[in-house]
Amino acid sequence: MDERYHLTLSTGAEPVMQGWWADRATADRKFRRWIGEHGSVVGAQVVLVDEQEQLVLASWPDTDE
Repeated sequence: MDERYHLTLSTGAEPVMQGWWADRATADRKFRRWIGEHGSVVGAQVVLVDEQEQLVLASWPDTDE
């Protein structure tokens, strides 16, 4: 799979935006950018997943509280 890293912005049950990147550093930058751009939206959630490993790499807001 060329586009290994999947980023999703949701504000409820359905995704509002999605993106896929082959490069982890690019996906990490997009993750931070989306939080900055959309983090003030009520109910916003941003999740970065490694599709190859089926592993959540980062999520915002942090759900480990």
